[in-house]
Amino acid sequence: MEGKTREEMGLEPFVDTEIRSSIMGVPVFINQEIIAYVIGRASEGNFKDGLDNNKNSHWNDIVNETMFNSKKKGAYSNLSVEKKMMLKIQNENLLPKGGGYNQQSLEHKVFLHFFIKKEKANVPKCIFKHMIKTLKESLDHMED
Repeated sequence: MEGKTREEMGLEPFVDTEIRSSIMGVPVFINQEIIAYVIGRASEGNFKDGLDNNKNSHWNDIVNETMFNSKKKGAYSNLSVEKKMMLKIQNENLLPKGGGYNQQSLEHKVFLHFFIKKEKANVPKCIFKHMIKTLKESLDHMED
């Protein structure tokens, strides 16, 4: 099939990134705009992707200042009750993940930073990117 167009391979034209599956034979499509519709929030605002816990990122200082009122990285126990609650809501409802609650990725910390600072965050995009990343990780885990 190399060198053939999507149409020649019997595939629909690429419009946007989406997750496709089927449940009991019913096709299911999920994309960023569907998530925006379901949660009733426009797909606009700040979003940072591809940070991958880079220790040299300028976001580390910004996030540490927001979370711990210091440029130095703090521990979960150093968070205020309000920030612990926000972190718990994020981990259990918006961006569920495995492992301990103190193992936040830099992207998740930046996302929380936007809420703490009352900056408009692109919640649908963040949820959709998180879903894609989780799917990729689960597929990689199945291959091991």
